[in-house]
Amino acid sequence: MLTGLSWLALEVKYLERAREFYGETLSMELRSHGERELVFAAGETDFVCRRPSEFPRGGVHTHYAFSIPAAEYDDWWARLGEEYDLEEAQFGSAKSLYLYDPDGHCVELGQRDVEGPGIDGIFEVVLEVEDLERSEAFYASLGFEKVDAGNGRERVRMTGPMDLELWEPHLGIADARGGVHVDLGFETSEPTAALEAVSDDVRRVDHVADERVVVRDPDGHFLTFTTN
Repeated sequence: MLTGLSWLALEVKYLERAREFYGETLSMELRSHGERELVFAAGETDFVCRRPSEFPRGGVHTHYAFSIPAAEYDDWWARLGEEYDLEEAQFGSAKSLYLYDPDGHCVELGQRDVEGPGIDGIFEVVLEVEDLERSEAFYASLGFEKVDAGNGRERVRMTGPMDLELWEPHLGIADARGGVHVDLGFETSEPTAALEAVSDDVRRVDHVADERVVVRDPDGHFLTFTTN
């Protein structure tokens, strides 16, 4: 049903500070900029940094993961380790490093089978939710499949256009937290079909058109289903 992640939007206080971190420290291409937001390239996905002036605001203290070529990992560690107190985790044969941006978002750079060079996609987003079973059922209706769950039912991992982690409030690796009021855009051939799949469970429907539907999930996260 959902074929790709079109964008992830985060809330930042100061655009220039975000531009320096993502554009210079993480060497991401700036696709567009305005008075309210910056749009960077994360592979084919738009990575949006947005000032809190209207809805949707973008996510607060969101944990998310960028894909980098496996062979570049040691270079990224050496480069970022000069300025940041990095943490590392191993997942099978793949490694990830963690650091924080100026607005408290926990940024993961993980080894993936991507071409690069540099950041080439977003492979994980973490949302904070109140009721795991409710949120798991909601995202299953959109085609996400459960692949893992944490001890004590404090988190559920699902896979779809990217990996989606649903967390009850807690601290994860590198003291990361799930994001609140996160703004996600998903590609789909039939936006209205995606709406029909979750229409009984959305908190609110903000916009409906043949090529674009905007809803809020049960925890207030903004989801846009778009053909663009």
